[in-house]
Amino acid sequence: MSNSGSRCILISLFLILNPGPVAQDMFHWQATIIGPNESPYAGGVFQVTIHFPPDYPFKPPKVAFRTKVFHPNINNNGNICLDILKDQWSPALTISNVIFLSHTSL
Repeated sequence: MSNSGSRCILISLFLILNPGPVAQDMFHWQATIIGPNESPYAGGVFQVTIHFPPDYPFKPPKVAFRTKVFHPNINNNGNICLDILKDQWSPALTISNVIFLSHTSL
């Protein structure tokens, strides 16, 4: 990634490209996740949106795949169905944790 304008995060051997706010809206983020190696999603490029509620971090963000994904933890609207994004949310979780868990669900 030689483009100095691009941001990326390397977490546990997977790549998240350009995580950050959409049009300066700190409550609406987008990111690109590269499919994990040795999985049916290897080589895939997945667009993700993250919406933070006004009372974040006390309430979980809403995370959704905008790229169509067929997976038991992702519903037809692309929403990720994980307990940590619902009743098991903890304010100690970071957005890096959320994206990591979104990626590992693939």
